Amino acid sequence: MVLDDAGILRSCSVQGHAGAGCKGSDIVCAAVSVLTRTIVRVLSGRKGIYIRGSIPGEGNFLLEADYSEEGKEFLAAAGAFLSEGLTSVAGEFPDNCKVNIERRI
Repeated sequence: MVLDDAGILRSCSVQGHAGAGCKGSDIVCAAVSVLTRTIVRVLSGRKGIYIRGSIPGEGNFLLEADYSEEGKEFLAAAGAFLSEGLTSVAGEFPDNCKVNIERRI
């Protein structure tokens, strides 16, 4: 996850499979999938927020976000929610989920 100098979400990528269970019943994969799918749906069509995304392969996800002043506050809150959610999953399942948060100026 990449945050800008104001701490606002600029991108998030997910790579690989969690390996915490069989395909289709992996609780870590399910948690990460719900968080990332929800963030895309919440941000899509929101005024002042512009997102691009791709799913470059199974188990991979990429979201990039830009914003205007109008969308800044909402994107900051959505990014904080996503960061907290992913960090929580990683804290509970450290062998199956790693979160890297990078700040770019």
